[in-house]
Amino acid sequence: MTTRRNFILNSGLTMAGLAIAGSGKLLASSINGVSYVSKRPAPEKRNFTSAAVEKVIQQTKAKLKDPKLAWMFENCFPNTLDTTVQFKTKNGKPDTFVITGDINAMWLRDSAAQVWPYLQLTNEDPKLKALVAGVINRQTQCVLIDPYANSFNEGPAGSEWKTDQTDMKPELHERKWEIDSLCYTVRLAYHYWKTTGDTAVFDADWQKAAKLIYKTFIEQQRKDNLGPYSFLRKTDRQLDTVSNGGWGQPLKPVGLINSTFRPSDDATTYGFLIPSNLFAVTSLRQLAEISTKVTHDKAFADKCTDLAKEVEAAIQKYAIVNHPKYGKVYAFEVDGFGNTALMDDANVPSLLGLPYLGCVDKNDPIYQNTRKLVWSNDNPYFFKGKAGEGIGGPHVGYNMVWPMSLIMLAMTSNSDTEIASCMKTLVATDADTGFMHETFHKDDPKNFTRSWFAWANTLFGELVLKLVKEGKID
Repeated sequence: MTTRRNFILNSGLTMAGLAIAGSGKLLASSINGVSYVSKRPAPEKRNFTSAAVEKVIQQTKAKLKDPKLAWMFENCFPNTLDTTVQFKTKNGKPDTFVITGDINAMWLRDSAAQVWPYLQLTNEDPKLKALVAGVINRQTQCVLIDPYANSFNEGPAGSEWKTDQTDMKPELHERKWEIDSLCYTVRLAYHYWKTTGDTAVFDADWQKAAKLIYKTFIEQQRKDNLGPYSFLRKTDRQLDTVSNGGWGQPLKPVGLINSTFRPSDDATTYGFLIPSNLFAVTSLRQLAEISTKVTHDKAFADKCTDLAKEVEAAIQKYAIVNHPKYGKVYAFEVDGFGNTALMDDANVPSLLGLPYLGCVDKNDPIYQNTRKLVWSNDNPYFFKGKAGEGIGGPHVGYNMVWPMSLIMLAMTSNSDTEIASCMKTLVATDADTGFMHETFHKDDPKNFTRSWFAWANTLFGELVLKLVKEGKID
């Protein structure tokens, strides 16, 4: 059975680099007798090729002094395009289905994040621009099918989770309600418009989907009732089902939005997940701007703005707590009754990654206090060992560090020393596969999960490219 939490212990050739027969001539570099051979699929076996991306790969590799880093960048940055996208035209519009890697389904979060690093190149490559527009168009249709679902099939194929006790449909792979799934769709569409100036994606269907996003957020404030969504699964894994008959722990309606599941696809303890609520504030303001400047729906823009203000005020009142060691910090989850979870999970949105998503300023004192807390032993899911240190989460469990947390630490850091430490660990913990993984054991990087996890691969490429652009070659 294929799930996001399967352990895939691997060495040598990974699934992310399948189909590279005949690519032995593609040497990234050779030093001290060690050759770093590209693990990309052979050109004719790649799902999609972008001239702009290929140009950036060659330019960036030429600037990187470390041969292994150059090799890993070449493997990782194009991994989403090489192996996970299915691009076509549907009803006269671009349509792009994006799998996560080793799971043949499209998560709204992952797919938006996987193509995000390519946005900066869309004006240089019309094909790439169409591919990203296709992701937005596909996500629009997904939201119209079910705004509560987190992942979708390419068509009405059914799923291994079809017996879940929720409103399953054949188009759904899984139906876990996660605020961030909808936020990621807004983020991608908004920044696509800001980058390219193209407004074609904001068609009538997109506008219907935007209103569904708003409606879902309102429903999950749970002011008058529990709303239409509940979820139960027969499982031996606690965080794959939901307490209280599928409705979760009681919540006091204080203006925050319930998220039944986290970005990890694990059930929340207290439903008001603060990183995702902060993400929702950002997304609602982006919806308001699109509605004001593009679709000219001022009434809807005002609704989005008002909801953003309400959620933001509730965060200030209920989600900031005084920690005895760190001072004012953001809680990870709250319930409105005064109960809080002080921790962080590596999956983004995380407390650590809030500035990366544009939700807080990275110099904000409360964020800086929170950052110190979550990157320490005072976060129950912070692990430190012989191979490295970082944040994990209950999705995989004890002692397993997510490379994504190291990437987020570097992405949001003001310290070159800290960034260098993150890069050193990332390069050293690939288990000589040339790719990122979901997790690695804090003491043994050869013990890892998910050999083909395109989001982590592309995110690593984004970090390398960011540092090169900032002149931080060393």
